Amino acid sequence: MQGTFYVVGVGPGDPGLMTLKAARILEKCDVWFAPSAFEHGESMALNIVSGEVSQKGKKILTHHFPMKPVHRDKEPDPEVNGAWQKAAKIIVDCLKAGSDVAFPTLGDPAIYSTGFYVWETLQKSGADIKVKIIPGVSAIGATSAAAELPLCLGDERLIVIPATFENGQMREVLAHSDTVVFMKVHKVMDKLVKLLDELGLVDNAVLVERTSLGDQKIWKNIRDTVGKDIHYFSTLLVRKQ
Repeated sequence: MQGTFYVVGVGPGDPGLMTLKAARILEKCDVWFAPSAFEHGESMALNIVSGEVSQKGKKILTHHFPMKPVHRDKEPDPEVNGAWQKAAKIIVDCLKAGSDVAFPTLGDPAIYSTGFYVWETLQKSGADIKVKIIPGVSAIGATSAAAELPLCLGDERLIVIPATFENGQMREVLAHSDTVVFMKVHKVMDKLVKLLDELGLVDNAVLVERTSLGDQKIWKNIRDTVGKDIHYFSTLLVRKQ
């Protein structure tokens, strides 16, 4: 009997934020297929899972997915697409062998998740497989909690944007929303601080590095981040009210 492929959101970093359902799915799956941002490097998603669920008896596979930009209106980088294709083939082989496969992914699978790229690749391959998506606590929600600020209330509008893909419209986005969440800000913080200062919003912004982890850092004065080496896992919350 063919197995099921599960894309499992495991939360932003603290193993305690992994949902009960995610833990149950991981416990039942024979194979864990864990993404790694660096070749021959460790998987942060796997580290999170291992903090709550035993690896005993599991077949652990790690797979490198290159950290390169993906533009949805363009063909993916060949190296990125190659990683998706290779991952899909390995997963299909495991499923055909009768194993359930869990793909632990950071945060929630619905938000900028490698798991969904793999899912799409499996769909395009024509493989007849059963897929289930398990939601998780997002970095966005965890950042809101750490900053002790709501994302949106009443009739307020919320926009989420990956800052690394900034195309000159950040000023417009800030003008037409009540709360903006900027993700992947590590390379553009200096630029963001300057823009927010110009708009009189710099004091309405909070940056959270490594949300929910033991070395989490909250920057309530984001001017202090200028010139600093900000971690990749950082999210900026700008709330006008």
